[in-house]
Amino acid sequence: MDKGRFRVPTGVRDWTIALGVAALLLGTGLSGEPPDADPDVLGYALLAVGGLALAARRRAPLTVLAVTGLCAVGYQAAGFDVLAVSYLVAVYGAVRAGHRALTVAVSVTMLVVLHLTALLFHDGPAGEALAQARHVLEAAWLIAAFAAGEALRQAERRADEAERTREETARRRADEERLHIARELHDSLTHQISIIKVQAEVAVHVARRRGEQVPEALLAIQKAGREATRELRATLEALRDDDTTPPRGLDHIPELVEQASTAGLEATLTIDGQRPDLPAAVGRAAYRIVQESLTNIARHASAATASVLIDYRTDSLVVQVDDDGKATPDTVPTPGLGLLGMRERVTALGGRLRAQPRGEHGFTVQAELPVDHTS
Repeated sequence: MDKGRFRVPTGVRDWTIALGVAALLLGTGLSGEPPDADPDVLGYALLAVGGLALAARRRAPLTVLAVTGLCAVGYQAAGFDVLAVSYLVAVYGAVRAGHRALTVAVSVTMLVVLHLTALLFHDGPAGEALAQARHVLEAAWLIAAFAAGEALRQAERRADEAERTREETARRRADEERLHIARELHDSLTHQISIIKVQAEVAVHVARRRGEQVPEALLAIQKAGREATRELRATLEALRDDDTTPPRGLDHIPELVEQASTAGLEATLTIDGQRPDLPAAVGRAAYRIVQESLTNIARHASAATASVLIDYRTDSLVVQVDDDGKATPDTVPTPGLGLLGMRERVTALGGRLRAQPRGEHGFTVQAELPVDHTS
């Protein structure tokens, strides 16, 4: 059975506890001996408010601690001899939130104020007044609430540390495995592909020097060898990228555009919107998308111009690269490793990638990367 689907929301649980404590306090106050002949409406109101305030104990633990303490003092002054359950729950919540020293100071002050209030407002002997103060807030219950909050806080801290340790261990193992794969690829495939590429280059060169016609199969091998070398180099670079050095990101995209212009492609960069704080993974993905797109344009598109658009939107970052190359609406994009890598990066971030020919001629790559500003 999936227990997660039956999990009660935090807000519902908090209100349930608050209503339960308020009902308990009111019930105790109503069942006890009335403070006087006429019902004390203010005292009953303080009993209810002290319990209902617990609904906000997660959001404002110190405020709830103060409110429940004041309510306990107030209904004690009104003559209600009711255990300050709401204050004990507030102590538990404040300590669990990490406010230990302040909770101790407030609780010591509460004990003193409750005893003084009992002496001031109780008409009987001083011993009875002090006994009433102890009934409202006993030190043993206070210590128990403090200990429970501290124990749960320590347990949650240890659980968080264990989770971080597991994540770091998993990340380290993934990095080690990635580097191992990179070494294996370099030691095996790189050597063999280099031999094929060199042999093909030599064979083509010798055939042309002899004035012989170069077989199409040999030219295809030569081209495939060059392409495989390039793709393997890019794959090894990605595998060795273990994020130990400052990652390439949005700040480095102008360099890519400038390099493309230097290589003979008329490339332009347009930036729309105001740049917010973005996760490093989003910036790194945007850089890789622009890099791969400009590389593909230079190698395959036979284009004269290319445009790069970086559009900062409210909840997403849009990266679009267009060219005026030879692609037409009838052109079927070849699913190479470059496009596959871009799609995997975008999908991993929960975004969308569109790579297709433009209206008349040319090709467009558009990636929409979602941005969570609350993280």
